[in-house]
Amino acid sequence: MTEDHHVWGVNHARPEHADRVANAARGTRTDDDTPVVVAVDGPAGSGKSSLAALVCDRLGDVACVHLDDVFPGWDGLASAPALLAAQVLAPLSRREPAGYRRFDWPTGRYAELVPVPARRFVVVEGCSSTVGIARPYVDVRVWVEAEHDTRMRRGLERSGDEFGPNWERWARQEEAVFAADRTREHAHLIFRTDGDR
Repeated sequence: MTEDHHVWGVNHARPEHADRVANAARGTRTDDDTPVVVAVDGPAGSGKSSLAALVCDRLGDVACVHLDDVFPGWDGLASAPALLAAQVLAPLSRREPAGYRRFDWPTGRYAELVPVPARRFVVVEGCSSTVGIARPYVDVRVWVEAEHDTRMRRGLERSGDEFGPNWERWARQEEAVFAADRTREHAHLIFRTDGDR
């Protein structure tokens, strides 16, 4: 993935979906002054980044975390929930400083520490952001989906030659992780970004 892999381009999300997510987040009250955590999960190319961008616009006082910056490479999907929980979600829940090491895709190594400020809302977007150990920290779990060929086309349009050879490799990890975790079943909100949305 390139350094600008999570720059939002064509918006595949619908404004009314973002409104529902933002309203759910605003309606969530924590027992203390910890942030309300919203996570947008689902397979690659489904429109997670597009929806997260709209949600962030609506929430205002928000910090955003892109799991593309956390995955340790093309074979690292399964390790992302533990990394997210340990570096970001657990510290925020304890009102401690949070931050993650950004994975530099071109060099294949971790780079600088990216702090995650404690805002009223924290929006996490990315595959496996609501899986397993990360789930208990997430107040609003969102699942975004689209038909396989649509998602693949979007991925190729966004990341081009780099994504193409890795599509099936990544998709196999998604299928295994999401099936074992039953991730979709744990979502509070489910949206489609193709056909009947």
